[in-house]
Amino acid sequence: MNVADNIVKILEEEGIDTVFGIPGEQIMPLYKALSNSSINHVLTRHEQGAAHAADGYARSSGKIGVCITTASPGALNTVMAVATAYKDNVPMLVLTGDNDLKYRDTDHFQTTPQLEILKHITQASYNPLNGTEAMYVLRAAIYELKNIPKGPIHINLSKDILLQEEFDDFDLCYLCEDDLSNISKAQELIDSAERPLFILGAGAISQAESINEIVHKYNIPTTTTFHGKGIVPETDELSLGLCGIRAKPQARYAFENADCIIGLGIKASERTLPSMPDNFIHVNINRDVLVGDYPIHGKVEDFMSEIEFHEVDWLGEILEHDGEYDLEGLDDEAKPQSAIKRILEKFSDNIIVSDAGSHTTWTTLLKKSLRPRQLLFSGAMAPMGYGLPAAIGANIATGEKVIVINGDGDFQMNLQELATVKENDLDVIVFILNNSEFAIIRQWEEQFYDMEPYQVNLANPNFIKLASSYGIDAIRVDNLDDLEMILEKDLTGPLVVEVIVESEFIPLPE
Repeated sequence: MNVADNIVKILEEEGIDTVFGIPGEQIMPLYKALSNSSINHVLTRHEQGAAHAADGYARSSGKIGVCITTASPGALNTVMAVATAYKDNVPMLVLTGDNDLKYRDTDHFQTTPQLEILKHITQASYNPLNGTEAMYVLRAAIYELKNIPKGPIHINLSKDILLQEEFDDFDLCYLCEDDLSNISKAQELIDSAERPLFILGAGAISQAESINEIVHKYNIPTTTTFHGKGIVPETDELSLGLCGIRAKPQARYAFENADCIIGLGIKASERTLPSMPDNFIHVNINRDVLVGDYPIHGKVEDFMSEIEFHEVDWLGEILEHDGEYDLEGLDDEAKPQSAIKRILEKFSDNIIVSDAGSHTTWTTLLKKSLRPRQLLFSGAMAPMGYGLPAAIGANIATGEKVIVINGDGDFQMNLQELATVKENDLDVIVFILNNSEFAIIRQWEEQFYDMEPYQVNLANPNFIKLASSYGIDAIRVDNLDDLEMILEKDLTGPLVVEVIVESEFIPLPE
């Protein structure tokens, strides 16, 4: 057994059942080991697609996403997708191949400083110098990804190390170095609070059941970040919707008038907190993102087990304010928001994956998540091309129907992954909202730079023929009536639906 064989053995032992990637010369020993394993390898058509698919797999399931690439061309093709996962703290294991150790720091064919490049967009980047080190960093990485999931971890594996047959392996036992010293201080603030408010982020998803019990028992209102949507169902009156730059009037009022704000598993970015309150309790496993006067470094689960809450009564005061966005064009058959509204109504209990563009704004505003992990999109990096490969990962992870809402521009960034959808016969339905432009860039040009549209108009392909060339059924609709007629059917993927829409201006955050 060589190092590559043992890596695959460890992945199997740790419950990794799916990986995404593309083989290549320097990572070939690992692929030989995979070919004899129980692990399902999903062959994507681009390494960026592999990493986005691993991201979607992780976001939709809460499990570790794994992507594998060969040396420099393959490894560097993942950079955008790895950075996307890093910005949103998605637990991913990134395994890259490399040339033999003797070629490090040389100008050898396909040799680049992969570690130096990826270390800036990962929680850790390892470059083991022998088989024993490779075993150590792999076990350490998997432990951290399972117990302290702060973002992707990269391991760079030279081909000669993968082939080594003499190495030591061992079990690791770590303890999370929590700092709960501010618990008593936080408890005092909660005890005195008459107007507490929860802000729930992706780091609180695992505790959704206990959080729902507490907010209903004690009548505590909640808001969420984009990635925390659905922890408390958004149809529940205790769920005030998004906080921060896209907050509804009720959520904004609650934030401004709360005497105790408890942020669970949130990053506390400028998109979440319009200002830093002096009554903010911040709980996160990532010490580096903690802010405010009451930082709690630890798991949401541990915090909730230590804290006692009491019943409060200020929800009625909050509900006196408007609970919905003032949005235009929802019944205009030519506008994308009208199409998106109907797509979301049809697939209200399905996983929705949004890409990047003006449609993302409408999707996040209109989608009412009934459970966590129901709306997937890149919040902090927002690269075009995320939607389709992320949907591949989500469908494979959950077995559920996945709906992609794309624009015509972002869809073309990774459209080659239609081949992956078809090859694996995935229940993925892609809606392309086609206005033949980069609409959000046009809006910026016109509103903020007082200029005519420049380099935003798109000469698009025939999307129906394009999908058909991959062997995927495709439909084009030109108006709202035809879309509604299509949505009345029992739709199953693989399927592409092109919806012709007009230009529009998205509502800008206040």
